[in-house]
Amino acid sequence: MLRWKELYEECINCHKCDLGDNRTNMVFGDGNPKAKIMLIGEAPGADEDRLGYPFVGKGGQLLTKALLALDLKRERDYYICNVCKCRPENNRTPTEEEGETCLPYLRNQVALVRPKIIVCLGATAFRFVIDREGKITRDRGKWVEKKGCYLMGTFHPAAIFRDESKKALFWQDLKSLKEKYYELIKIENTL
Repeated sequence: MLRWKELYEECINCHKCDLGDNRTNMVFGDGNPKAKIMLIGEAPGADEDRLGYPFVGKGGQLLTKALLALDLKRERDYYICNVCKCRPENNRTPTEEEGETCLPYLRNQVALVRPKIIVCLGATAFRFVIDREGKITRDRGKWVEKKGCYLMGTFHPAAIFRDESKKALFWQDLKSLKEKYYELIKIENTL
């Protein structure tokens, strides 16, 4: 396992797939590296590629606003990143090969953060992290425990703009995240 600085250096110098050759910025991650919550998306979009930070575009702003409404702040409560660290052209879904190439980097990030809760944002993150055969529309909102970590998938915030009917379910999942977080904090405080 690499330490943060070494992992960042490896990611920024990565050209194991074409995504590394066509990016403006490698988008590593952001937030509290000691957080109990980790949010994982699929790959950077245009705004993220331009600025070098995850979830700063329209979908990311929606997510940030929703989490702030639940008193969850990026710099304090969660770490956020993507399966792929570089933007696929035209914001397409990363291929299986691209995801597999970046997966060791993501696993290293998870090992460094050591979250108690992981929320996968969208189908791609869900399949790479929770269940290869999973379907986000069928399996979202369900908690799974693996090695003392609670995992759940929900819609990617960008999906809310494409389909307003997902908004209530997305909000329900985020409230479930907050409940799980407070439940874990309460347990830790009684130990």
